[in-house]
Amino acid sequence: MDPINIVVGLNIIATFGANLPGAKKGLRSAVSPPRDKPKTYLQWLPVVLSTTTLIFLILGVFQIGTFKYDDDIEQARLTGMIVYLIFSWAQVWAYKTLGESYSQDILIFRDHKLVSKGPFRFIRHPQYLSQIMMDISGGLATMSFLLMPIAVLQIPFLIMRGLKEDRLLERYFKEEYHSYKKRSGFMFPFLG
Repeated sequence: MDPINIVVGLNIIATFGANLPGAKKGLRSAVSPPRDKPKTYLQWLPVVLSTTTLIFLILGVFQIGTFKYDDDIEQARLTGMIVYLIFSWAQVWAYKTLGESYSQDILIFRDHKLVSKGPFRFIRHPQYLSQIMMDISGGLATMSFLLMPIAVLQIPFLIMRGLKEDRLLERYFKEEYHSYKKRSGFMFPFLG
């Protein structure tokens, strides 16, 4: 098996294990009724797209749905792998930082707290930036022609989901969120 694909495959397993406690916390919204949960396709569509990208990445690790690996693309694949590794762990950091405020859904818990530490000090949606970067760089690392179109397709939906979250958090945290928004970027520091 290809060494870059081995590293990507092992990282999928490692980050899956690291994300498992966060996923269990995410089920809290199914057990505990939220204070507010907007009805929107942005609740489920980005989740479906990111699940699809994960499946295509796994297939890419096994060189299913990939372009042929040539020596002239090795540097691009290596760069893709490094960026993938960085952002996959940045996403874990974001989920862990959210703690009890994490959910798979766009919602406000009854005891919701505004999180502005860790990666959230700099940007309001590090998990979405990480998802975008992971999927694009994972597609590059594996040269997956299945993954890349879905990775690009999901970008506007993740941006719209982030904007929806911004509006919801602003409604509940009012001035505290407005102040936080002034000192943080949307997906990049100092922008948005």
